[in-house]
Amino acid sequence: MPRRSKAATRARPVADPADAAALEARNRAEELRTLVRFHNRRYHVDDDPEISDGEWDALFRELRGIEERYPQFQTSDSPTLQVGAPPETTFDVVEHREPMLSLSNVFDGDGLRAWHRRATDLTGTDDFELVTEPKIDGLAMALVYENGELSYAATRGDGRHGENVTPNILTIPGLPHRLPPSAPSRFEVRAEVFMPRSGFDAMNHAIEEENLQLVEEGRAPKRIFAAPRNAAAGAVRQKDSAITRSRPLQIAVYQLGWSDGPTPDTHWETLQWLAAMDFPTAPRSALHPGIDAAAEACEAWVDQRDSLDFEIDGVVVKINDFAVQRQLGVVGRDPRWATAYKFPPQEATTILQRIAINVGRTGALNPFAMLDPVRIGGVVVRQATLHNEDDIRRKDIREGDTVVVRRAGEVIPQVVGPVVERRPKKAKPFTMVERCPVSGDPAVRPEGEATYYCPNPVCPAVVHRTAEH
Repeated sequence: MPRRSKAATRARPVADPADAAALEARNRAEELRTLVRFHNRRYHVDDDPEISDGEWDALFRELRGIEERYPQFQTSDSPTLQVGAPPETTFDVVEHREPMLSLSNVFDGDGLRAWHRRATDLTGTDDFELVTEPKIDGLAMALVYENGELSYAATRGDGRHGENVTPNILTIPGLPHRLPPSAPSRFEVRAEVFMPRSGFDAMNHAIEEENLQLVEEGRAPKRIFAAPRNAAAGAVRQKDSAITRSRPLQIAVYQLGWSDGPTPDTHWETLQWLAAMDFPTAPRSALHPGIDAAAEACEAWVDQRDSLDFEIDGVVVKINDFAVQRQLGVVGRDPRWATAYKFPPQEATTILQRIAINVGRTGALNPFAMLDPVRIGGVVVRQATLHNEDDIRRKDIREGDTVVVRRAGEVIPQVVGPVVERRPKKAKPFTMVERCPVSGDPAVRPEGEATYYCPNPVCPAVVHRTAEH
């Protein structure tokens, strides 16, 4: 028997790269499921998300991709198989007669056409109309009417069970409480509760003004809402409906859930039928003869989104004919007959490393945020505006904070507010500089103004900015 060399004695079997990749995928899937569940609860239950919708979408897509490549690693309780989050026990729990499903997502025209081809392959025809509707960023609700009156209103919850929030929904202006005699004896509509931007800004500004006084008194500031959706969801889940009534909420019906009486045969006709009963529906919805017109409408919405007084994060595209919808059915948690054309994200979270001061042409000392680089809407953002000292103090933004940064359209990115739960313990409230960082002259704040200035007319920064201008 030949003698083995020392090198041969030390040799070990080389692991199969495929096995190593599978093990890494399994571990990553477990990590992603934990992350998605955590952020689902922050979004759907606590109404206080720590990450943006775009960041959540990325986590969810990565998890779904792993489970599609390695179906043996998908668990029965995976978030990819579930909708929303279980309802809180603060309210009575309602069981939905028909599940409230989620929507598949596409992110461009190619993705939309691929969804359309799948529907065409399953039905054997591409001769069906499509409806586009703005995807309002709010809280999904099921409203059940009996004998012409609102019987109850429930949140989506986990898709099968939701929270009964009827007293709060009754406070929302524009929602019909009594329907005409021609309405079905019992039926359900699906709706989105949202807060318009104008109302959201006014509400936050009032909180910021109050916070300025609280900080002056050495007391903890109140929470500033990061987005209209969070504010709307929090208002709906108030135990005191008087608080809900004080919030600037609106509601838009987007779908028929079920009915015990006769209803139209198409989604478009149903929207007109609901509007005739005084239900508010999503504005600028449209009927299209085919996929080309629907894709063109979705692309046009990307530029229109900032012209609205409410937040939308995409466009919902639905097959119009209910018979075709029934033929296509549902796969997992998503109907095959509808999808969401999602827009590029306008918000992201990142670390505010430092609050720096820029000296303007007029000598204005303008604070701005120096950020860990973050990609928003296809652009890497490293800096964002902070307006002035009062605004920073009202929002209680501090160096080291995890902050929500928003880039809407072509405007300069701005810091919306901090994620207080992730604040470092040593983070200190912001204090404006006492001297111009360029000339060294004492900074002055004219009475009645929110801005500090360098009083030196020959400050090098002022001279430089003037020359640039």
